[in-house]
Order: sequence, then structure tokens, then C-alpha cells
Amino acid sequence: MADNDTPVTLRTRKFIRNPLLGRKQMVVPLPLDSMMKLGTSEADDTDDTDDDDGSDDETWWHRGAENDWLTVPSDILHPNRANISKEELREKLGGMYKAQKSQVQVFGLRTHFGGGKTTGFGLIYDSPEAMKKFEPAYRLIRVGMATKAERASRQQRKQRKNRQKTLRGTAKVKGAKAKKEK
Repeated sequence: MADNDTPVTLRTRKFIRNPLLGRKQMVVPLPLDSMMKLGTSEADDTDDTDDDDGSDDETWWHRGAENDWLTVPSDILHPNRANISKEELREKLGGMYKAQKSQVQVFGLRTHFGGGKTTGFGLIYDSPEAMKKFEPAYRLIRVGMATKAERASRQQRKQRKNRQKTLRGTAKVKGAKAKKEK
């Protein structure tokens, strides 16, 4: 059986700051074959050599196509363990980057074949207010920062729609009340 107390290693790559969205992002260039065309590899990513134009590779990538970047807290190594919960991951990321758990968003986790390694996306916002402003509603609902709007079941909505078809004009506003008077 897998033990939930086994240590988990969390490594992030290409950490950047996004002041427009009030958050920090962990970034990995994708696809890898487009990096190979430039003659770079992950092994020599730490090189601080400049190009002919005086700009560094990381700046070039930011100016390039936005599809070449992927926001991820890269590698989550969890040997002898099935997976790591998002809550635990949020706590670990918050501790690493000195942020509260309410400022960290983790999503898109994918466990690699064979287990032991998971890759996913992670964002660390400057404040919970910034998170509420920029995060999609469904992700806020997942972490408990927003509530899901209550609505009638699908069948009830369809029945109401079909009843409305029989009414005309302002009677549709009154709905069933107008129908009872007839």
C-alpha cells in the first residue's frame, strides 16, 4: 500500500512574475522540438549567454508566440505514492514561495505513466483579491472561494421553456398565473 506520509519532491522551472495579472507563474517552453530548432536544450537552459542582438533566450521566448509557453509547477515526484492531493500541493507551493494557501491555484495535474511523477499548472497570486479578479469562476468554486449558482434541473428548464411557447406577449412574464386565469 502507498503511504501518504512519504516525502514529495516539488521542483518548479522557469519561474516568472506577471504583474498585469498580479501573479507569479512557473513556466516551461513548449513544444520541445521548437526549442531544438534554436539549438538549445533543457540541459543548457541555465546558460546566460546572449544572442547576437543582445537579448537573452528567455526574453526572446516571451516575445515569440504565446503558444510556446506553458504555465506549470513542473515536476511533482511522489515515489511509493499514488498521487498528491491538490490541497497538499497548494500548501507546499505556498510554503516554497512564501504565500498563503488562499493565493495559490493548482490545476491540470497529469500523472505520468508508471506513476511517481506528476506534471501540472500552478499560479501564485499576489493577493486573494487578485485571484478572485482573474481566475475563472469554475476554478474559484473548486477551491471554495466562490459558490456555484443554483438552478433548476435540465428537465425542469426544458418543461418551462415549452410551457412558455404556448403563451404570447406579456403573458410570458406572468407565466403560469396567466394560464390559470383562462
